[in-house]
Formats: sequence, structure tokens, C-alpha cells
Amino acid sequence: MIRLQTVLDSWRKIREDTAQGVSDLPEAAMDEILVEGCMSFRETAFHILEVSHCVTGAILAGVDDMAVPNRRELLDRYKMHLPDSPSGEDLAEALLESMRDRTATFQEQPVEFWAGEITRFDGQRVTRLEMLQFLKEHELTHRSQLFMFLRLKGIVPPTTRRREAARRQPA
Repeated sequence: MIRLQTVLDSWRKIREDTAQGVSDLPEAAMDEILVEGCMSFRETAFHILEVSHCVTGAILAGVDDMAVPNRRELLDRYKMHLPDSPSGEDLAEALLESMRDRTATFQEQPVEFWAGEITRFDGQRVTRLEMLQFLKEHELTHRSQLFMFLRLKGIVPPTTRRREAARRQPA
């Protein structure tokens, strides 16, 4: 059985590292596209924020079917209000703010809320908690892209910096 607090604690740490990675990249490199047809670093970070904030907003508002033709309009109701191209620092702060806000609201929901089923974008029925797990996995996928971008720019991602620092600590 998966527990809400376990998902939230894990996602919060993932989000902190995502935000740190966004902060680590110089502003001048935020809009570079390394592979034609792929999103820039800024677009990828914005996508992580927008998808998680909009979908969790819809879940909290009681939306139970996301496999609808007007999904974009439905989710747009729950967007964070940011400029079209926020600075890296503003984007990093918005990522953290969204997680703080949503986590507090998630924890107020009764257990039955998280056990309730919704229809995901692909038509699959999942519990709300399973949907949160799906969003966390979505972020991990795109965070990997951000971290690869950092590596290509010669910047060590925060997860590696933390692991290296721990390895240097005396036992």
C-alpha cells in the first residue's frame, strides 16, 4: 500500500532538487535548445510546474475525468499566474511555492479522498493518490532532461553534489 505522506515527502525532495537545478543554470542558457524539436531548459521546467500545478488543482477541485476533449481548457483554470518566460529564479521559486501550497492542501484531505478514483488522460481509472504518484514520475522524467542539460553545460546536478559531499564526510 502506498501512503500519501511517503509520496509527498519523496515528491517534495524531487521538487527541491528540480528547483535547485533551475537556479543553477545561468539565465543566458535557459532558452537554448540542444536538440531540434525538444523544449528548452526553461520550457521544460515551466512544463513540470504547469502540469503538476494544473492537474493537482483539478484533482483538488473535484475533477474526476481528465480524458475529455477540452482537457486544455479544463486544466488552464488551475494555472499559476506567471509571465510567459519567467526568469530562472522566478521559475525556481514558483516550483517551490507550488509544492508548499499543494502539499499543505493535500494533507488536509481525508483518506477517502485519496482512495477515490478518477479517469486519467489516457482513459485509465486510477486513485487520486496513484495520480499524484504519476505526476511525481512525470517530474522525474523531465528533471532527468534538465539534469542532462546541466551536465552538458558543465554543471553538476544537485543530487550528485549532495552524494559527493556525503562521500567526502568522515565516517
